[in-house]
Amino acid sequence: MDRLSDRLDCEAPDLPGFGFSPPPDDGDYSVSGHARAVIRLIESGGRGPVHLFGNSLGGAVATKVAAARPDLVRTLSLISPALPEVPPQRSAWPTALVSLPGIPALYMRATKGWPAERRTQELLALCYGDTSSVGEQARAEAVAEYERRIALPYFWDAMVRSTRGIVNAYTLSGQHSLWRQAERVLAPTLLVYGGRDKLVSFRMARKASRVFRDARLVTLPDSGHVAMMEHPDVVARAFRDLLDQTAGHGADRNGHKTDHKTSAAATRS
Repeated sequence: MDRLSDRLDCEAPDLPGFGFSPPPDDGDYSVSGHARAVIRLIESGGRGPVHLFGNSLGGAVATKVAAARPDLVRTLSLISPALPEVPPQRSAWPTALVSLPGIPALYMRATKGWPAERRTQELLALCYGDTSSVGEQARAEAVAEYERRIALPYFWDAMVRSTRGIVNAYTLSGQHSLWRQAERVLAPTLLVYGGRDKLVSFRMARKASRVFRDARLVTLPDSGHVAMMEHPDVVARAFRDLLDQTAGHGADRNGHKTDHKTSAAATRS
C-alpha cells in the first residue's frame, strides 16, 4: 500500500472474524458471506468502482465480488488466489484438514506448550518462500499479533469456519463454481503466483491466465504464498503497469492518469 500511495487511496479491510474485525453476526464464514461483507463495505464508502486486491482466501472472495458486482470493481489484482485445485498439492493438505471435526482440538493439544515465537515461525515457513527475508521488527510484530489473535475467544472458530468455507467452495459446480465465477469477471485482472507457494500450486497460474478474460500474469519462481510481502516492489510495479494500461479518466494528485484513486484489499488477517 505504501508503494502505491502516490496513485491510490488505499484501505485494507479485515474480513469478518480476522484482524480487528468482529465475527459476522450471522456466523457466515463462507466465501459468499465474506464477499457480501466486502460489497457492503465498498457500497457504504460510496467510492466504487475500486481497484480490488485479494490474496489467498481474499483472492477467492475478490473474484466472487468482481463477478457478482462488476460495477464496483475497476481492476482486480489476485496474489495466489484460493481457486479450486483438485487434488490440491500435498503441502496444502494440513491446512485443509483444519476444516474437519476434531482436528483443531487435536492440534491445540499437540501444540499446547508452543510459545508464540514457534507458532509464528511455523506460519511464516508455510507462507514465505524464504523466511530469511522477514526482518527482526516484522517478525516481532508478527509474534505480537499472533499472541493477540490467539487470545480472542473466536480465533479458532473464525479459522475453522473460514477454512471449511473455502473447502466447500472448492466442491461447488455449475454456475456457483469459483472458476465459473472467474470466467464472468469483466475487470482487467493481474495474477501473481509464486513458484515456492506451499498452499496454492504454481501450476494453477496457467489455468488462471486462461480463465480470466482480461488477464496479465506475473510468476515469481522464488516467492511463496504472500508475494506482496516477499516481493512488494515487483508486485507494486506490476500493478502500476496494469493501472497505466487501463487508465483513461481523470488525473490523480501527481498528474498520473487514472480512473479512481481508491482500492480495497480483501485479506485473510
